[in-house]
Amino acid sequence: MTPDVVIVGSGIVGLAHALAAVRRGLKTLVIDRDARPTGASIRNFGFITITGQRRGETWRRARRSAEIWAEIAPKAGIPIVQKGLLVLARRPEAAAVLEAFMKTEMGAGCELLSASTARAHLSGARPATLSAALRSPHELRVESRTAIPSLVDWLASLGVEFRFGCAAYAVGDFGLETSGGTLRSRAVIACPGDDLATLFPGTYAKRGVTRCILQMMRLESPGYLISSPIMTDLSLVRYRGYADLPESEHLKARLELEQASHLQHGVHLIAAQGADGTLIVGDSHHYADAPDPFAASEVEGLIQDELKEVLGVCPPVRERWTGTYASGPEDMFREAPSPRVRHVVVTSGTGASTAFAIAEETMEEMFGPIKGSQVP
Repeated sequence: MTPDVVIVGSGIVGLAHALAAVRRGLKTLVIDRDARPTGASIRNFGFITITGQRRGETWRRARRSAEIWAEIAPKAGIPIVQKGLLVLARRPEAAAVLEAFMKTEMGAGCELLSASTARAHLSGARPATLSAALRSPHELRVESRTAIPSLVDWLASLGVEFRFGCAAYAVGDFGLETSGGTLRSRAVIACPGDDLATLFPGTYAKRGVTRCILQMMRLESPGYLISSPIMTDLSLVRYRGYADLPESEHLKARLELEQASHLQHGVHLIAAQGADGTLIVGDSHHYADAPDPFAASEVEGLIQDELKEVLGVCPPVRERWTGTYASGPEDMFREAPSPRVRHVVVTSGTGASTAFAIAEETMEEMFGPIKGSQVP
């Protein structure tokens, strides 16, 4: 049977479009060149981040996507392992950024904590220095390596067809050329992530998209529970919701004096805790069309140093890995090579946080507003 929609890519952006399609009652086929999801979507924190996303559309999309995650996670058997976010301001300049953030609409529902109150939220962690903290209730975190396969299984139960080991190499109005033959459909939505060379390479080049490689690790349990994921001063000059505030310039100037190597390697700290007590910790950022696949011990040490400043200790490493994602000057793009084709890529590492909202926009653009109650 000819599908209504063929989606290229089983990362979170592709899966989000599959959900949006099946909710409209569309016959949906997802193809992926790999035998199972192995890309950026299972290598990250599984952190659905709202607070700190770029002001405007990205922040709005993150709020909507978190709503969808909260709705579908129980249906798909995906545990929400942590909620909220704690941003620890180690320096007065970082505290000033948080104070400015709280005066914007993005601070709604968040709370600015004194150093003493923040320490009470940290269980056994012992930050070396602490000026203030921001506590957000909005964030959700899932275990990516199990959540993505569970999402595939749930979508399959709703009628989405998956063909793994099927590579797409050309797309047009009259079909999608794949390693398994030509596929016909009413629409094609290409979500190939950081594959810059196969489908629409000109679009990537035009938009200045390259690839980002990052280093991450899983550490043994510190022996206590962290109520929510943690970020620090370095995050405030990377996440655009903070970094675009004028107050961040003073913080960046101080960090350039005190943590120049961290900035050089794009290091900022996210520390999240799994259900088994282990810590998922990262990350770093290096950019190139063909980035070096080798993880540097120097960079790992920088991440661990920042963690020690927060926890007071750095537990032993259990696992190490690298991830890659498409990176560009925009947070995402949606191109329409033709009326029946869309090329959709998140270019900011925010796929888990924004993809569900992006997918709803794509479907409305291609098929019009949703009619009636078709939500599974």
